[in-house]
Amino acid sequence: MSVDLPSPDQAVAVSIVVPVRNEADNIAPLIAEIAAALDGRWAYEIIYVNDGSTDATAEQLAAAMTQRSNLRQLRHAISTGQSAAVRSGVRAARGAIVATLDGDGQNNPAFLPDLIATLEKGGLRIGLVAGQRVGRKDTGFKKLQSRVANAVRSSILHDGTRDTGCGLKAFRREVFLAMPYFDGLHRFLPALMRREGFEIAYVDVIDRPRHAGVSNYGFFDRLWIGILDLFGVWWLIRRKKPTPAVTEVK
Repeated sequence: MSVDLPSPDQAVAVSIVVPVRNEADNIAPLIAEIAAALDGRWAYEIIYVNDGSTDATAEQLAAAMTQRSNLRQLRHAISTGQSAAVRSGVRAARGAIVATLDGDGQNNPAFLPDLIATLEKGGLRIGLVAGQRVGRKDTGFKKLQSRVANAVRSSILHDGTRDTGCGLKAFRREVFLAMPYFDGLHRFLPALMRREGFEIAYVDVIDRPRHAGVSNYGFFDRLWIGILDLFGVWWLIRRKKPTPAVTEVK
């Protein structure tokens, strides 16, 4: 039975952006969890960005779209990475508030209301609400990667964030799109938000095992290539000038 949800012509307050690559078995369970967390709370849409999947991800999304009128699918012809997928989703979003989560099921959608509500209550001074994982279910090797990457990033950028790798985040669409874009942007959002003069709020979230499949954004996405991005972000922060107050004289 289909679910009666806001039509595309109705106002959307919140857009949920989910980047995926080859996550066919995780599509239906995660959509059901997002709906359980948000139905009746906000007028929202779910935007899945299919980042060049070669499995049945597209078919699973097409089937789900027949049941949920607020579900949209964007598709990259080839995989261009998680940051590009997030940006595609944010650009297409109709909500002023955007929340993101990974498509593998490790991010629990039950925490989305806390992220969104914290952003709303914080007013314009809060630019980002970031999930901070506790009880991580990754392998020991992946945990080591994250610890090394987070320690290096924190020592250079001083962004006050212990875990930038968590996919659960909420922010204002216009602020995100005003930022300089580069591959890997999603891992430096706290530092870039602070660069723009915004404060960051944090919500502890409980990590859980992947529902099915294997990781599709690998080691080099998380660490070595990120070293170059790290120094690029450091340069951007150093070069930031105060934003002038502008008034039109008539």
